[in-house]
Amino acid sequence: MSLGSIIIKRRFIGPPNSANGGYACGRIAAFIDGSAEVTLRRPPPIDQEMTVREESDGSVAMYDGETLIGSGESISFASVPINAPTFDQASKAAQRTFDASLHTLPTCFVCGPQRDPGDGLRIHVGPIDPQDKQWHGVLAAPWVAGENLADDEGIVLPEFVWAALDCPTAYACSSPAGMRHILLGRQTVEILRRPSVAERCIIAAQEISHDGRKSYAAATLFGEEGDAIAFCKATWIEVEPHVHKGALK
Repeated sequence: MSLGSIIIKRRFIGPPNSANGGYACGRIAAFIDGSAEVTLRRPPPIDQEMTVREESDGSVAMYDGETLIGSGESISFASVPINAPTFDQASKAAQRTFDASLHTLPTCFVCGPQRDPGDGLRIHVGPIDPQDKQWHGVLAAPWVAGENLADDEGIVLPEFVWAALDCPTAYACSSPAGMRHILLGRQTVEILRRPSVAERCIIAAQEISHDGRKSYAAATLFGEEGDAIAFCKATWIEVEPHVHKGALK
């Protein structure tokens, strides 16, 4: 059964030729009630209409023609506890992120250092502990959303919460040597509340484990008062560099 359609605009890219994974997952999750787990099967295309269908098993799927791009379902979420850093700690942690020259996707909507403020989210997490030279601990960054990310009531739209939680988990699976060639395979998110425009939020992320080409990480979005307002788990898959940079054909 058709539920509607989605067009992901070029502004929301991750790799140069496909959508940011977290943003795409968030768009699929908009058709699911409550906490959701979304699995991406292929890089989501940009600037073209995709259809969203309810499958026979009750899941929701996004198709480019007859090609399955991603699917999602409602899920009971078990969060991974991460202690809340202060906004000042998160701001200082972000200054310890890897050099912009080491970023493999510099135009990514969420974490690309080449995106202008107000256009991209520019979330660049770094280690909270200055002595954490190998990034084994918690990484963090501040996030203050602008008006162009919000609804008419000034509340950040859900897909941008998904996006903001996405790339910090990729950083957590990387190192000071730079971003690994990894793409989002699965994201699970629970949103307790969405932040307001200009709210001084904090995002904290940490790697959970890795197994071969797969890495697993968690992230928490904290509100201005240090309350946890959204949780995320993510699975990242290592790919060849040309695939990571968006060679879809």
